[in-house]
Amino acid sequence: MKFNLVGALGIAVQLTVLLVLNSGFHLNYLLATALAVETAVIHNFLWHERYTWADRVHPSWQKSPPRLLRFNLVAGGVSIAGNLALMKIMAGFGHVNYLLANAIAIASCSLLNFLVSEEWIFDAEVTNVQGKLAVQPD
Repeated sequence: MKFNLVGALGIAVQLTVLLVLNSGFHLNYLLATALAVETAVIHNFLWHERYTWADRVHPSWQKSPPRLLRFNLVAGGVSIAGNLALMKIMAGFGHVNYLLANAIAIASCSLLNFLVSEEWIFDAEVTNVQGKLAVQPD
């Protein structure tokens, strides 16, 4: 539920930035999409680290930047590549409204982003303590 709440806020951020960049500043819809996705990726990372997976990780100047880099490369990479490909197909070739096409693209990439985030970006370190498994947040 936490992931979905942060994701919903990220969707609002992404669609707002896309609308402003495309309709307000008249940027090409693909460039506007890439910038909007990156804005949402950074927004989502900050919330995921402090809210979604706060029980697993603790923000710090030492561990947060490498985690942000991993999140940006993997989840951001999936989001940007997926959004651009789907936007080109739906909005570019299919002439679907760019905001509707972007909402569909976001939904299409979200499950993969959750799995990547859950298993790799915000994973807790598991150690053996007195014969028992204990989760140690990094």
